[in-house]
Amino acid sequence: MRAALIQLNSSDDPDENLVTTQQFVDHAADGGAEFVLTPEVTNCVSTSRTHQRNVLKREAEDQTLAELRATASRHGIWLLIGSLALKSETDDRFVNRSFLVDPAGEINARYDKIHMFDVDISETETYRESDGYRAGDAASMGDIDGTKIGLTICYDVRFPYLYRGMAKSGAQILTVPSAFSPETGKAHWEPLLRARAIETGSFVLAPAQCGAHKASRGKGRSTYGHSLAVDPWGRVLVDGGDLPGVSLFDLDLTLVDDVRRRLPSLLHERQYKMV
Repeated sequence: MRAALIQLNSSDDPDENLVTTQQFVDHAADGGAEFVLTPEVTNCVSTSRTHQRNVLKREAEDQTLAELRATASRHGIWLLIGSLALKSETDDRFVNRSFLVDPAGEINARYDKIHMFDVDISETETYRESDGYRAGDAASMGDIDGTKIGLTICYDVRFPYLYRGMAKSGAQILTVPSAFSPETGKAHWEPLLRARAIETGSFVLAPAQCGAHKASRGKGRSTYGHSLAVDPWGRVLVDGGDLPGVSLFDLDLTLVDDVRRRLPSLLHERQYKMV
């Protein structure tokens, strides 16, 4: 399978971001990609809840989702929209939702981010995702012609039981679209992604946001970049570096069965008690 990770520097303007994202998807498809992945909050990177209320839409009304579904259909590709910031259908908060779109432009799977990024990285860098976003409560897997895809988002990567559970349920590819903090990215991004691949014997595909993000309202933010694809043995296949762009690579899915046969740790769990 030929795949592509799209790395973005999204602003807080969904219309502007859509144009750039479509251009990168076109480029990836022209390069032969059958499976294209975009990062977390593809449509809008913003720290202003007021701005988000003004520009974000519910799923059924979101132009980015509609246009990217049409783009997938036009190219006949599988497209993981890493996530979109959307208004919730059930309350006044937002959701951080990932979509797997098939070559006909239909939604094959969707996933709402479970683990909220509520952290104090430093005196000047704090995040309270749960102040504005409603957490999901269910894992989700898609299916690309028999290849099972486990959907996660960013901070989820720190919770290995989620990935192990999906791998034990048959997932061969695990997706981690992200907008990672530069400070934690330097220290943890690659080790966490490689660990999730090694622990589960899966491909881990992690398209990322990068750079300093333009903001019309509220405090701006920066993200780490370095979109990564990691194989089931823990080898990094591509690194997207610091700038927006497209990283193309090939997936040999036979490696999943090979690694899991050689190191069948998914079958070796034992019950234990704390003493």
